[in-house]
Amino acid sequence: MAASPGPAGIGGAGAVQGSGPSGFGFDSGLEIKTRSVEQTLLPLVSQITTLINHKDNTKKSDKTLQAIQRVGQAVNLAVGRFVKVGEAIANENWDLKEEINIACIEAKQAGETIAALTDVSSSNHSEPGGQITIFTDKTGVIKAARLLLSSVTKVLLLADRVVIKQIITSRNKVLATMERLEKVHSFQEFVQIFSQFGNEMVEFAHLTGDRQNDLKDEKKKAKMAAARAVLEKCTMMLLTASKTCLRHPNCESAHKNKDGVFDRMKVALNKVIEIVTDCKPNGETDLAAIGIFTGIKEFKANIEALPENLYFQSKENLSATLEAILERTEDFTDSAYTSHEHRERILGLSAHARLELQQFTSVWIQAQSKRTKSIAEDLELSILTISHGLDELKKELHSTATQLAADLLKYHADHVVLKALKRTGVAGNLEGLAEYACKFSEQKEQLVETCRLLRHVSGTEPLEITCVHAEETFQVTGQQIISAAETLTLHPSSKIAKENLDVFCEAWESQISDMSTLLREINDVFEGRRGEKYAYLSLPKPMKNNTNLKSLKPDKSDSEEKAKIAKLGLKLGLLTSDANCEIEKWENQENEIVRRGRNMSSMAYSLYLFTRGEGPLKTSQDLIHQLEVFAEEGLKVASSVQAFSKQLKDDDKLMLLLEINKLIPLCHQLQTITKTSLQNQVCLKVDKCITKTRSMMALLVQLLSLCFKLLKKLQMENNRWVSVTKKDSVDGKT
Repeated sequence: MAASPGPAGIGGAGAVQGSGPSGFGFDSGLEIKTRSVEQTLLPLVSQITTLINHKDNTKKSDKTLQAIQRVGQAVNLAVGRFVKVGEAIANENWDLKEEINIACIEAKQAGETIAALTDVSSSNHSEPGGQITIFTDKTGVIKAARLLLSSVTKVLLLADRVVIKQIITSRNKVLATMERLEKVHSFQEFVQIFSQFGNEMVEFAHLTGDRQNDLKDEKKKAKMAAARAVLEKCTMMLLTASKTCLRHPNCESAHKNKDGVFDRMKVALNKVIEIVTDCKPNGETDLAAIGIFTGIKEFKANIEALPENLYFQSKENLSATLEAILERTEDFTDSAYTSHEHRERILGLSAHARLELQQFTSVWIQAQSKRTKSIAEDLELSILTISHGLDELKKELHSTATQLAADLLKYHADHVVLKALKRTGVAGNLEGLAEYACKFSEQKEQLVETCRLLRHVSGTEPLEITCVHAEETFQVTGQQIISAAETLTLHPSSKIAKENLDVFCEAWESQISDMSTLLREINDVFEGRRGEKYAYLSLPKPMKNNTNLKSLKPDKSDSEEKAKIAKLGLKLGLLTSDANCEIEKWENQENEIVRRGRNMSSMAYSLYLFTRGEGPLKTSQDLIHQLEVFAEEGLKVASSVQAFSKQLKDDDKLMLLLEINKLIPLCHQLQTITKTSLQNQVCLKVDKCITKTRSMMALLVQLLSLCFKLLKKLQMENNRWVSVTKKDSVDGKT
């Protein structure tokens, strides 16, 4: 049985972090191509719209006209690639073929219209005086752009339906095979079916991994990551638990252990379908109560809106909201693991919050009847007071939960009870099993309750979901460890029973490690080290009770910097399109230079989205990390090109090396900028980084074009040499 490996890599830590699976050999090429073409096409449409609206007058410089024509041609080329992918999807999905084909035809027409209207050489753009103009009929261009966006959106939505259908079909195959696995009675039959199950799980992992990466909703992404992590861990558990059952068919604890794994996997599979279809069975709703921190955030938002609209909320609603929050603090005060000092402080702060709300309500009622400056100031002061009190409560709750979690992780770092359970199992000691199973159950309940407290103070919805996942994992895995230990104790000489217990213990230790990471992330959020966006990505928020009103006025130089960054971002987006066009020319898409170039183009596209306040890069840490990786990838491109140059003649080699020598210093300069601290000059640092990135992308486009030409030249010379050699050989024989 040891020779029947199970599938690996379904999610694990990678899934929880949001990365997709890799290396499974399952081809999801259509989805990858669709996403790639979408990334090429949509920014170009945005750029052409920007160029259209750049100036109201129709007269433009030659440089602007060439840029407009270049964008129009790039859009048309991208549309052509997009349509090919759309038609391929249509041919494989007959139920959607007609709808997809109609949308593809519309997209193609729109692309051709844009190309025609942006063609500088067209005689339609000349005025009687000989002055070249363009976009004299803006309406036609705008209509074409709208039609293009509309048709592309239709194709993407229809393709999305195809992906959802694939995931549902894959889930159904996995469930059907699981039902067969549950009913097997021989090892030989089990091995055959499990091999099929493994292949189906790998396919399901690919589909759900791609879907997870495409999800925009962070809450759904966290749920998907949790479900996939369950499936990844349970796959190996299912293997050993099923083998133990087959080896000991009359053992009740072995069957209990196996049934628990199957049940959890079925729940996770159904959870994935709920996420991708965005609906629950039988119209159920998510009844899970929100965490205390989330509740406090919503409550503060409600009271802070009252000065603008005194009738925005009712007294009863505010009182009920606060009571619901304070009621949840009972999870802390009722916990046997909360210290006496923490409990007293939480109760005192809760009572203080109720008192502050009463005083606030009194001032609020006065403000509704008498709108004087004095009462308005009292209302603002009352809001600040109650907000400060709730912030103090948050600090106390955070301290209580995180201190308990840290102490617990430290105490159980050596897994003493877990090791004792293993020893009693191997020794067949039933009395020892009962003793340590009781201790382990206490440890499990303590961890479950700690996860529940951490959820209240997690601060973000994704972290709340991760806390719920950790709570469920400790609860279920803890029970399964006890049943696995019981099976081993009853059959102490069974190697498979020992292997089964080891697998469940490893899953427990892994979850302890994940909890340590979770605790660190919760602390980071609380202390403001995560989730902070750059200032230029959003409008400045108005500050209350600030006597220096001049500070609220936007700084002119700062606004100019932001405009400059946005302009650089547009140019960067256009360069990624140029790079993609050069990459498309290569026959061998797995060529090292092409792969590295594609990676750089993809990262540059993410940076372009960042300048628009969109895309996967959200924080300063995200941006710096992306730029560091981008610089490293640039050096790898230079290395790959240098290796290729060794195959060339001296003149061609020298020409290529000159281009490489331009790229390498830029990479090093970008690395230096990312490591340089520019406090209070965020825009300046971003400006410098984007400028360097743009220069690197411009060089990349040149390198890709030059390498392609030199490769073709090299191939022609090689073919000529082979042809001459063959001719000489024939002549020699003659």
